[in-house]
Amino acid sequence: MWTLINQTYTTHHGQNAWASLATNNTGYRKIAPSAPDGVTNVFLILVTARATGKQVYVDSNAQNQITAAYL
Repeated sequence: MWTLINQTYTTHHGQNAWASLATNNTGYRKIAPSAPDGVTNVFLILVTARATGKQVYVDSNAQNQITAAYL
């Protein structure tokens, strides 16, 4: 789905990054912890979309976690 990003959030814990999507205002959605570099790369795309105000395409899995993002 194409959406804007309301906010992003991360902690110092490994693979713990989150984003709040504008289209389904249901709170934060976790980036699926499949690989450390994958979580970092998806998070950077979401942060870039937020910082520039651009829409991003977000894919999700059955647990409603973010699995991929495309600018």
